[in-house]
Amino acid sequence: MECISKRACEITPFLVMDVLEKAQQMEREGRSIIHMEIGEPDFDTPDCIKKACCEAMDKGETHYTHSLGIPELREAISKYHKDRYNVDVDPDRVIITQGTSPAMLLLFTFILDKGDNVIVSDPCYACYSNFISFAGAEANRITTFEEDGFQYRPEAIKKAINTKTKAILINSPSNPTGTLLSPERMKEIAGMGPWIISDEIYHGLVYGEKEHSILEYTDHAFVLNGFSKLFAMTGWRLGYIISPEKYVRPLQKLCQNFFISANSMAQRAGVAALTESWDDVNRIKNTYDERRKYMLKRLREMGFDIKVEPTGAFYVLVNMKHLAAKFDGSSLKLAFDILEQAGIGVTPGIDFGDGAEGYIRLSYANSIENLAEGMDRLENYVKMNS
Repeated sequence: MECISKRACEITPFLVMDVLEKAQQMEREGRSIIHMEIGEPDFDTPDCIKKACCEAMDKGETHYTHSLGIPELREAISKYHKDRYNVDVDPDRVIITQGTSPAMLLLFTFILDKGDNVIVSDPCYACYSNFISFAGAEANRITTFEEDGFQYRPEAIKKAINTKTKAILINSPSNPTGTLLSPERMKEIAGMGPWIISDEIYHGLVYGEKEHSILEYTDHAFVLNGFSKLFAMTGWRLGYIISPEKYVRPLQKLCQNFFISANSMAQRAGVAALTESWDDVNRIKNTYDERRKYMLKRLREMGFDIKVEPTGAFYVLVNMKHLAAKFDGSSLKLAFDILEQAGIGVTPGIDFGDGAEGYIRLSYANSIENLAEGMDRLENYVKMNS
């Protein structure tokens, strides 16, 4: 690969997108593909949110906003955290961004120097390491285990902390595992010393349990969140950072220089999401739960051993090492074979780190009818290849 900068050359591909783009090519050629690879809600954005955006446009709210975001949205986020977690978040600590990915770019650029490291779980969201390395630092990966529900073991984190450790990154509910950190482990991690960066993008999409914000346990933390997953607003590009008060101004300077402000109409839509859309959100959440139960039932009937049931987000990380053995253990080759032979888009575990090699991530962000067809195809594939 030829790049002008070394930094650009070092960025690894997001493998799920390679699978998706191949699947889309196959669809253009007439193949029927069931999509279980992408982590995107298949629901339309609730009408009250779309209405708020249109009203803002009609009123001429199409200009730059305050670089930290409109006061109404920051206040709504503050109230949301008080209502949901019983934590006090001053609206002045909230920084609105054009999605959670830009929020990560801002935060890692702000917090990290060359040679620093951030502790991340293995497996974890595929792009974390690239954000960290782009800031000149390193991801210090801590292996997690299926029998623990892929939770961090606090003792492993303690051993990994060194003089260059700037932060510990947590993601609960997690992508790709769909599992949550227990309150006990979260509390222990919160007191270890380094900054905690808590990616809470899947909060609200939890079934039969309760998620916890890191702010319930410490103020020595930065929170990342957004509207894409819970409110089915991926294309709206709206997220936020909750920062300790003394770091808001330096983060604001980065926002002013690199992004100016988030989309003005999308911010108005965000206010409606937090104040008007909960009936729609609860309906969506209940539908995900039905799909989750269905997928787990079918996978177990096929003989897959789900050691800890995922109770958050919309993913199941499935151990398919016996199928990957045919490809020298490569989950990437297995994923493309499942796509070619069965017409199912899936995500290779290696996208999320060595700790997920031999696993396949399945997303149930698809209709129950499509999931049923996908499970039928997968069952046939397993029978033919076992």
